[in-house]
Amino acid sequence: MTDPIADYLTRLRNAIMAKHKVVEIPASNLKKEITKILFDKGYVLNYKFVDEGPQGTIKVALKYDAETKASAIQSLQRVSRPGLRKYTGYKDMPSVINGLGIAIISTSKGVMTDKEAAELKIGGEVLCYVY
Repeated sequence: MTDPIADYLTRLRNAIMAKHKVVEIPASNLKKEITKILFDKGYVLNYKFVDEGPQGTIKVALKYDAETKASAIQSLQRVSRPGLRKYTGYKDMPSVINGLGIAIISTSKGVMTDKEAAELKIGGEVLCYVY
């Protein structure tokens, strides 16, 4: 696999389109940090790290609206990819739908949202947009 983050986002996207309640994803430290951010910002209902086998898995419980059955995640978009990395400084931090969505940034201080990186005045690699 050349791009594990794109695979992670695609598995989430496919599970949402198929209206699954839970999706299992092969684990890595970066994927765990992205999952924690999605949970903290209210895009997923819950998550669990299962340490079985050499790699382990992440079980993500997806969040849907009770009345309309619409997912909390409307779009997952990969920005930086192995063939073309996208970096940003804290002054040029991307705004996703005028601040309604989040950009997940990989910085020297760890993985965080665009707003947290701007507050700490650090830039980094823009991994994905979520809204």
